[in-house]
Amino acid sequence: MRRIIAQTRKELIQIVRDWRTLALALVLPLILLILNGSAISLTVSDLPIVVCDYDDSPASRELIDAFRASLTFYIVPFPTDKQPEEALRSNTAHAALIIPVHYGRDVARGENSEVQIQVDASDANTARLAVGYASQITQAYNQRVAGATRPEPVQTAIRLWFNPGRSSKKFYGPGIFVLGISMFPPLLAALAMAKEGEQKTILQVYVSNVPAHEFLLGKIFAFVLVALAECVLGLALLLTYFELSLVGDPTPFIVATVLYAFCVASFGTMLGAVIPNQAAAMQAVALGGFLLVFLLSGLLFPVENIPVGLRWLSHFVWGRYYIEIVRDALLQGGGWPATWYKVLIIGLIGAAFYTLAWRSLRHMTLKV
Repeated sequence: MRRIIAQTRKELIQIVRDWRTLALALVLPLILLILNGSAISLTVSDLPIVVCDYDDSPASRELIDAFRASLTFYIVPFPTDKQPEEALRSNTAHAALIIPVHYGRDVARGENSEVQIQVDASDANTARLAVGYASQITQAYNQRVAGATRPEPVQTAIRLWFNPGRSSKKFYGPGIFVLGISMFPPLLAALAMAKEGEQKTILQVYVSNVPAHEFLLGKIFAFVLVALAECVLGLALLLTYFELSLVGDPTPFIVATVLYAFCVASFGTMLGAVIPNQAAAMQAVALGGFLLVFLLSGLLFPVENIPVGLRWLSHFVWGRYYIEIVRDALLQGGGWPATWYKVLIIGLIGAAFYTLAWRSLRHMTLKV
C-alpha cells in the first residue's frame, strides 16, 4: 500500500508542477461545460417568418397577431408582389404564412379555411420544431375562435415534470458535465502512461520490485483524484449557473461518481499501457472518451433515435450510464431503484479496463 501511495503522490506532483496540465484537467472542462451547455438549445426562438395576407380582413389580422405574439416567430417585412418562395430562397425568412382570399368570410360562416405554411427544411430539425410550434399556435387560435360553438370532445391537460420550463441548459448541462470527465482525466492518464513507454522510463519500474498492480493502481488513483476534483468544480457550476439541484437520494450519484472516476482513469491508463506513443494514445482517447460518449451516450438525443445498426454500440459506452445517473440525481430523483444496475455496469467496465491494463504489464516483474 505504501508503494501505491508513493506512486500516486509522484503523479500528483508531476501534474501540479506543470500548470498547463493542471489547467487542462480543471479549467478546460468548466469552459466546455459553460460553452456547450449554453450554446446547444432544443428551443427555437425569433425564427423569421413572412406573411402573405391575400384576404386583409379582421380575422386574418387576428391570426397574424397570434403568430406575432409568439416567442418562436417574428414577422419580417416582405413585398406583397413577390412569391413567398423567394423569401425562403434568399434566406430572408425560414417560413411563410399564406392566408387565402375569403379567409375571413369562411371563418364567419363556420367553414374550414386552409391556411398554408411553407417551411425551409434545409435544416430538418429547425423545420420540425417550426412546424410543431405553428401547429400549436393555430390550434390555440381555433380553440379561442370556435371553441365556444364547437367544443372539442376531449381536452388534454399537459403537465411537464422535472423540467417544466423546458430549459435546454438543464438537459444538456449534465451531459456536457459527463463529457468533460470522460475526456480530460483519461487523456492525462494516457499521456502519462504512454510517456513512460515512449521515453523508456518504464524500464526503471521493470527492474524494480514493484508489481504491476501496485504500479497501475498508483497511477490510476492519481487521476481518480483529478477526476473527482473536476467533478466537484463541475457540480458547483451545475448547481449555480445551470440552476440545478440534487433531488432524492444522492448516494447513487456519489458512488457512481467514484466508480466513474476509476473507470475513466483506468481507460486512459490502459490505452497508455497498450499504446506506448503519446500521439496515438491521444487519438485513441479522442475516439473513446469523446466521440463515442458524444454521439452514442444519449447526450444530444435519446439512444432510441440512434440507427439500429449502431445502437448496440451504446451498450458498451460507459458515459451512457453515468449520464443517466447524473440526470436522475439532478432532475428526476429515482434513486437506487432506478439506477442500481447502471452503477454496477460502470464498476464492471472500470474493472475490465483495469484488467486489460494489468494484462499488458503483468510480465514486468516475476512477482505477478
